[in-house]
Amino acid sequence: MSHDAYICPECGTTYPLASLAFRCACGGLLDAAPFEVVFPPSGDYAGERSVFRYRQAMPPFAGDNAALDASWRRVTMGEGLTPLLPLDPTDPGVLVKVDYAMPTLSFKDRGAAVLVSAAAAAGARRLVQDSSGNAGASVAAYAARAGMSCDIFVPDSCSPRKVAQIEAYGARAVLVPGSREDTAAAALDAAESGARDGSTFYASHVYNPFFYQGTKTYVYEIFESLGGRLPDTLYIPLGNGTLLLGAYYALKDLRGLGLITAYPRVVAVQAEGCAPVFRAFASGGAAVVPVANSGTEAEGIAIAAPMRGSRVLAAIRELGGEVAIAPESGIDAAKKTVAYRGFYVETTSAATFASFFRRRAAGIDEGLVVLPLCGAGLKSA
Repeated sequence: MSHDAYICPECGTTYPLASLAFRCACGGLLDAAPFEVVFPPSGDYAGERSVFRYRQAMPPFAGDNAALDASWRRVTMGEGLTPLLPLDPTDPGVLVKVDYAMPTLSFKDRGAAVLVSAAAAAGARRLVQDSSGNAGASVAAYAARAGMSCDIFVPDSCSPRKVAQIEAYGARAVLVPGSREDTAAAALDAAESGARDGSTFYASHVYNPFFYQGTKTYVYEIFESLGGRLPDTLYIPLGNGTLLLGAYYALKDLRGLGLITAYPRVVAVQAEGCAPVFRAFASGGAAVVPVANSGTEAEGIAIAAPMRGSRVLAAIRELGGEVAIAPESGIDAAKKTVAYRGFYVETTSAATFASFFRRRAAGIDEGLVVLPLCGAGLKSA
């Protein structure tokens, strides 16, 4: 395997993971360099009870030797392998993936476990990250596990419970006035300044492609849980696209390996009050134009200017998917409906169900459906 972990899709320049690079000199966002994907898991990995069950389907870490395993084994907290259950026991056609059943109560643990493990293998000693809350808490937890210092930048409007969770892990929560984009800019400034000392890693779930190598395990697990098949429809909440792009890479892997012959219908859901990808998709455009966030309860997907927006848009179209809207007026009702079935989710997760319930009420037949329970309700109550 190559020791080049990153490649710039704009100019083709490659970077080793040990360089702690987080974007190309040309300004392009980095992707994972080509690597061999092995799936289903084999050997010792077949018995692993974490997202690293799928380690053979991820890129090499720095060193690509025995030290590689040591890095993730030190960091993992048994994230992943979450239940796949009917939303309603009387309706087996609608399944939920209980992804809040993880160490920090969020699906972001999938990406954070892999990203922080990669950073540890590369020799990073300090992490900087920006988040609307969940990804920050997740990176903070895994940084603590790895023995790294950590600064998490969040909007000053972030849920106090998420801020408290970040600080509980020993990380420094930096509250930034203004928008989510202002928060990202402040973190980027800190990352660029810290990079000069050769030990600071920008653990961005938007910039760093290792995060998506963690979130793609979501689809691998569904495939295995369903006995080697996928549902007819996958609903995925869409803000920055961390779960969407992870699903895209996993679906491409499965088809490339000949394990599926067609993609499921992918329905990416944006909040009505902040829907830049929906607008671009509906207009047929190739680029995502930033929008003004007119207000949404779904803070986790309230991304007015997604950094990988055009990549997300292209991925949805390549999969033959679509982008749907979560009506703001239906989010609270959806949250209650899901809770009445025993699943207490945060508001952002409820937005995905608001879209699904509206489409179902309109008579849209989507076959076997899987929706994610991305975050626990305690985070936003």
